[in-house]
Amino acid sequence: MSSNTISIKPNNHRIYQCQTEKKIALLNKLIEESSEKDIIVVCSREPQKIEEGLENKDIRVFEDKDFVQNKEIECAFLISYDMPIKDIVYIARVAKATQKAVMLLDESEQKELHAIESLLGRAIKQESVEGFGYAVKEEPKTPPRKKLSKEEIKEVAKKRYEKSTNPKPKYDEKKSQRPKKEFTKKKPKDKKFSAKKRAPKTTGKVIQVKAKKK
Repeated sequence: MSSNTISIKPNNHRIYQCQTEKKIALLNKLIEESSEKDIIVVCSREPQKIEEGLENKDIRVFEDKDFVQNKEIECAFLISYDMPIKDIVYIARVAKATQKAVMLLDESEQKELHAIESLLGRAIKQESVEGFGYAVKEEPKTPPRKKLSKEEIKEVAKKRYEKSTNPKPKYDEKKSQRPKKEFTKKKPKDKKFSAKKRAPKTTGKVIQVKAKKK
């Protein structure tokens, strides 16, 4: 089987919505409910912390770099503790499950799910276990457009036709002209503020001519 070929049925492949701080508790719950199966837990980092929180110490926990590269590792039930660094790595994870695969997904990881679903070619079913889930925010839906009856459609069409065929009002030149403003004569300025007339300046040099004595 190819490393990126998923053999499990879509109904056995799902996501459990879970807050990060509650993942260990939900992980222990899922393991207890399927204790008869061969279970493997895989994560992107810090597998030691997950092992410390497990109640069943026989459960194997792997980090992606060790789990995906080892071709001999397989399991009946695969639990992905978190989102892998790359979408192709998640496909390689699930390809090693023979019966069932689930992923514990925090709300902050939802935005990264789109790339995995695009690569997979379908959406992964999501579920919420009581006490562990969260409300996924949905985009507001626009209200459906009201369907008009035949009579209403005819009435709307009639109004549009009348509006488009009605002649536009002609331009009235007389009405458009604004009344002219009346101009009044300016009042004479007070004498005290009037400019004083100055004598014209003389130009040239004054020549003095002395009379000769006889």
